[in-house]
Parts: sequence; C-alpha cells; structure tokens
Amino acid sequence: MKIEHIALWSKDIETLKAFYVHYFNATHNDMYVNTTKGFSSYFLTFDSGARLEIMQMDNIPANANNPYQQHTGLIHIAFSLGSEEQVDDLTKRLQHDGYEVLDGPRRTGDGYYESTVLDPENNRLEITA
Repeated sequence: MKIEHIALWSKDIETLKAFYVHYFNATHNDMYVNTTKGFSSYFLTFDSGARLEIMQMDNIPANANNPYQQHTGLIHIAFSLGSEEQVDDLTKRLQHDGYEVLDGPRRTGDGYYESTVLDPENNRLEITA
C-alpha cells in the first residue's frame, strides 16, 4: 500500500505550481478545470513518483491556522534531497529568494538533518537529507 497523493487548497495554483516545479523539480499535468464548480487543479509529480494535487476554488476560505504554530492534522510535507549539502544549498537558495526559513538546517534529536521553510502559501515544508 502507498499514499497515492496529498492535496492542498490554494489561492493561486499557478504560483504554487511554479514554486514546486522550480525548487523541487516537479512535473505537472495540464490544468483540470470544472467550470460548473469553479474548480481547477494540477497534479505535480516528483522524481520519486510521489504526487501533490494543488487545487483552487473561489469559495474555499483561507486557512485560519497560524503557520508559526503547530496544529492537529496535516502539518508539513517532507522532501528528502539525499545529502546535507543539498539541504544547506536549497535552504540558502529559498531564503535568498525571499522564502521564510522557520528552522535549521539542523540535526534533530532523532537524527534527521533538516530545515523547515514556508512555501508561497505558508505550507510548512521539511527539507531533509
């Protein structure tokens, strides 16, 4: 059994798509649009085969969670890059490009080497070795 995909509501799926394509080498399908519902989406596919669905619909309210605090439910998506050097490099690149780094890079108590950053819509991402 495997997780087929994870989905995120977005206010601007074009910006979110561009972020994951640019920084995480995602590929995407053609945009799906349901004009009756005012719904659109992309599936982003990563080198490992993992997929992220990003969706937009005008009547979906903004997330009320504070991105600086932890909440129950889905809290982050982790990307494993393969080395500590790659974690350092991508974290620096994201920070340089104006994305907020919440933590790290650092070694966690359970042995992970990671940083935590926010994507353009304040979703938490863990970047791990």
